Amino acid sequence: MTLVKRISSEKRKLEIGQAALELAYMHAPENVSTGMIATRLGLTQPAIYKHYPTKQDIWREVSKRLAGRISDNVTHAERAGLEPVAALKQLVLSHLDLVSQNPALPELMTMRANSLGQTVFKGQIQTAMAEFQRELTRNVQQAIKDKVFHDTLNPQDAALLIIGVIQSSVLRMIVTGNPAILQKDGPRLLDLLLAGFIRKGEKL
Repeated sequence: MTLVKRISSEKRKLEIGQAALELAYMHAPENVSTGMIATRLGLTQPAIYKHYPTKQDIWREVSKRLAGRISDNVTHAERAGLEPVAALKQLVLSHLDLVSQNPALPELMTMRANSLGQTVFKGQIQTAMAEFQRELTRNVQQAIKDKVFHDTLNPQDAALLIIGVIQSSVLRMIVTGNPAILQKDGPRLLDLLLAGFIRKGEKL
């Protein structure tokens, strides 16, 4: 008799969340149903409801995990002891890597339709992104203090411009349908932007 190995509830929940994200990128978040998730995983809908009573519960858990990943990237950059410019690069590139692995993330953050009750999950991700922006600003301030960046540079504006590199790369990913473009072009575009912040005689 062949024994079927049962997986843990936590692992199954991770699989359900990942399937939801993959389907959201393919079909748009509001079009994802529990039936589609079940089919993708080879499960029945009751098996999905065993772990998540409602679809909103799935998105709530997905957003919690994505927000946690964003916060973890900020924490790792803080604890790495890097120079400010290196820390800026790590922050941006780790975020681009996260989006390339979860390309539905931008659409989950920006969607307007309330069909998913998106206030359930948008707030968590937006809070994490606010933390991300504050860390960008802090590193720009430190680079100015260290006389690496121009002392006329406004830290808040510089952080917004850095986020603009992320957003423009994400937009190209959406238009082309190619998540790999984030890691291909992101580092080059970020270096181009940071070069404009650097004081004469300094190097990236």
